[in-house]
Amino acid sequence: MRVSLIFVLCLFLVTLSFAAEKPNIVIVLADDMGWGDPQCYQSDSKTPTPSIDRLAKEGIRFTDAHTPSSVCTPTRYTLLTGRYAWRTRLKSGVLDGFSPPLIADGEDTLASLLKRAGYQTHCIGKWHLGMEWTLKDGTVMPDRPEGVRFRQGLDVDFTKPFRGGPIERGFDTYWGISASLDMSPYLYLKGDQATDVPTIETEENRDGMFMNQVAGVTTEEFRLEDVLPSIADETARVIHESVKKDEPFFCYVPLTSPHLPVVLTEDMKGKSDAGEYGDFVVATDAALGTILKALDETGVADNTLVLYTSDNGGLFHWWDFRAADDGGKAPVSKRGEHNREFAHQSNADWRGTKADIWEGGHRVPFLIRWPEKAAGGQVCDSLVELTDMYATIAEIVGEEEKGTSGMDSFSMLPILTGEISARTRPFAVHHSVHGMFAVRKDDWKMIEGRGSGGFTKPNRFKETEPAGQLYNLENDPQETTSHYAEKTDLVSGMQDLLDTIRDSSATEVFRNQ
Repeated sequence: MRVSLIFVLCLFLVTLSFAAEKPNIVIVLADDMGWGDPQCYQSDSKTPTPSIDRLAKEGIRFTDAHTPSSVCTPTRYTLLTGRYAWRTRLKSGVLDGFSPPLIADGEDTLASLLKRAGYQTHCIGKWHLGMEWTLKDGTVMPDRPEGVRFRQGLDVDFTKPFRGGPIERGFDTYWGISASLDMSPYLYLKGDQATDVPTIETEENRDGMFMNQVAGVTTEEFRLEDVLPSIADETARVIHESVKKDEPFFCYVPLTSPHLPVVLTEDMKGKSDAGEYGDFVVATDAALGTILKALDETGVADNTLVLYTSDNGGLFHWWDFRAADDGGKAPVSKRGEHNREFAHQSNADWRGTKADIWEGGHRVPFLIRWPEKAAGGQVCDSLVELTDMYATIAEIVGEEEKGTSGMDSFSMLPILTGEISARTRPFAVHHSVHGMFAVRKDDWKMIEGRGSGGFTKPNRFKETEPAGQLYNLENDPQETTSHYAEKTDLVSGMQDLLDTIRDSSATEVFRNQ
């Protein structure tokens, strides 16, 4: 009996030691924050971002980090699975608040991987990866047909649980909203259920600047301006509860800002020198600050890996320079002009906005702090994608990838630990809202099409030569001069690379090079 007790005690101590060696992991995903919004990326940014700047001082700031898509749903899918979203049914665009799940049953995610490794797993915030809703007639909500606008949800039975959400994709707990804050349903979700049945119909509210609301349904308690601080407060609560347990924790925190609608609490108004949009960036930074404070208060900051990044580039952006495929003039947009008024460029000097195939659409802030392993104050110019977090975390916790998850993901752990300073990703694939592809290798970027492929006009050219664009980002970071017509051999080689990646996987292509 004594021997058995000693054995059990030793096993318990070994388990505790093993858990202590694994870092807690917190991923904070901003929504539509541009590369130039944080002051640590653009010194003359008009939006104070002390919390993001703190991560830069205490961690690693990446300057050449990219989202796999220039819009939100595909990026979220790829971040959680390590697999490009265009390999799914979603070839362009995004889901709405009632779309069926994009992550398939049994598909491995960061959450399910970390559960196998003994982690508590929590999702707090904007899901936007689909969930199966039951209609009032007992059938399930179908996928949104092509060309149909985002749906209102009047026919949904909100008394019934939804399926295929975060709880069935590896998370122990979930609290948040279904999709973007400008999409119905306007209500909170907890676990697999709405916290309240909506009784109020809302009208469409689009002002072309700060509001972009589709008609929908909401509850008495739901206030747009309260969602962002509520996500931060709930994350802080979860952290305080999680540290009471022996297992390490994973918090995936997809924020709702600074995506439309731009909705501010009174205490955030006037906090920037860039108008209401700038104030919303400050509010986003404050949400991160609440989360970092919780890590400090619970004493786990040193053994917690924190990633802060964005799902795509900023929408409130402008630029003056002329470039290839600009339709004869630098583009002008109402939201860009708002920021121009304050001399603030959301995407710094990069060309393009959210949704575009140009750098402004997918080059994003990306900062990692991990005090026990990564030296602070570093600036890393290596090419990385959000896609790479799946393989990186799998290597950190010593878990095998499952199924097709991780097929496009490269571990950046050697960069974090200082083992190598060179890039671990040999190439990158970019994808616009309308399904236009680009491939990046070394300094060259080849775009498989003409125009922006996104929101910036012109977004495409029909039946024209040359068929694509080719830019040297080292010499021409603003993508002003295309070399597609004269560098035919390079174009051919990059096209072959892109085709091979699409036909197999990024990791297989790298192994066979």
